[in-house]
Amino acid sequence: MEQHSGDVVVVVVPIPAQGHLNQLLHLTRLIASRGLPAYFIGTATHNRQAKDRVHGWDPSTISNIHFQDFQIPEYITPPPEPNLSNKFPNHLVPTFEASLNLREPLGVLLRALSTTYRRVVIVHDSTMSFAAEEASFLSNAEAYCFNPCAAFSMHYYIWEVVSQTADEEESLLPLGIPRLSFEDSTTEEMSVFLARNKAWRSFSTGDLYNTCDALEGRFINLIAQRQLDKKLWAIGPLNPIAFDSTRAPPHKCLEWLDKQPPNSVIYVSFGTMTSLSDDQIAELAIGLERSEQKFIWVLRYADIGDIYKEKEGKAPLPDGFEERVEGVGMIVRDWAPQPHILAHSSTGGFMSHCGWNSCMESLSMGVPIAAWSMHSDQPRNMLLITEVLKVGLVVCEWAQRKELVSSDTIESSIRKLMVSEEGNMMRKKARELGVAVRQSVSEGGSSTTQLESFITHISR
Repeated sequence: MEQHSGDVVVVVVPIPAQGHLNQLLHLTRLIASRGLPAYFIGTATHNRQAKDRVHGWDPSTISNIHFQDFQIPEYITPPPEPNLSNKFPNHLVPTFEASLNLREPLGVLLRALSTTYRRVVIVHDSTMSFAAEEASFLSNAEAYCFNPCAAFSMHYYIWEVVSQTADEEESLLPLGIPRLSFEDSTTEEMSVFLARNKAWRSFSTGDLYNTCDALEGRFINLIAQRQLDKKLWAIGPLNPIAFDSTRAPPHKCLEWLDKQPPNSVIYVSFGTMTSLSDDQIAELAIGLERSEQKFIWVLRYADIGDIYKEKEGKAPLPDGFEERVEGVGMIVRDWAPQPHILAHSSTGGFMSHCGWNSCMESLSMGVPIAAWSMHSDQPRNMLLITEVLKVGLVVCEWAQRKELVSSDTIESSIRKLMVSEEGNMMRKKARELGVAVRQSVSEGGSSTTQLESFITHISR
């Protein structure tokens, strides 16, 4: 390696799950666009996945990103299990466990970079905190934890699990937020994996969040007050917020959207980590059909550890469904350009699992959410959307998560969001919030200022 005295290099370490890869690749792009060389760490498969699925910018235009493909031992990639009552994608835990094998080659890379750069900065996913300990072995390296969740979700988690004191309760309850238990949002196997991170987290010297003051200023401040020993930067939304329509990805659903009236289409997608049971798919199909609303429904099984391996069969739909809804709705069984769909003027609502990527994309585009959380931080995000920000409604309460959601419930939720006065008020509020969120990443906006603060800090 050539000598880069005086320079800073950034090494980004995501966990190989789509929502995490996506947020950290967007962050890597922002860092690289500020002139800093940046390394994106992963297996060849997961780096390819991150690049293939990114929307809103052309990775080839960012020459400062070095995709570092590491080899790790073979591991099992079991299929998803749609019929389990706990919707956490436990089939991905072997992939997460296997990703710990990135530690050794990462350490080799960091040591090499530390001899040629003045400072090596590691930005790691909160579930890949071993990278922070690796940084601690080098005198000119420092680590920062990227939290791929809402500040509210983190704050609620701390309150719920760590220290349910009167003070903690007081900080939440004035907002009228219900005191809920989110048990079953993960699994025992995942909890074991996450527990390993706790010891390593202490090696990180600061935290980054994909959020902004307009959405979560109160909760950002509450977290900052708790961790006075660590800096915190809120730099979201990381997803692109404006699209050149002439460069939109060619996709049949975007062409179809162009022909629909404004705010007339509900977009239905439950992300990359959730598989609905056949019975639930049937209820959702009936509910969509009976709602008589236009829709785009992304219907696909959850990702397996290697998305390029042979896929499971197609999720079945009720007989004749696709013929009956022709012209009214569209089924998308492959990868959909979600940010472009949400940014389209014809999209008036989003039925979502409330993964944080999806929440941020929807909120930054001003689209209200019919919230149907499945696992992880999603039920907390659902609370943020519906109880705090009031830009969405609940399709299925977390307490009923193990029950089949009926077509009647789905139909009424869609109608309420799309064609009721209450839904129109949510849409108006979401649109106003979207303006504020987009301003956060404009010149002089809070998130732009925070990002510049982070770049200045690591370049000191």
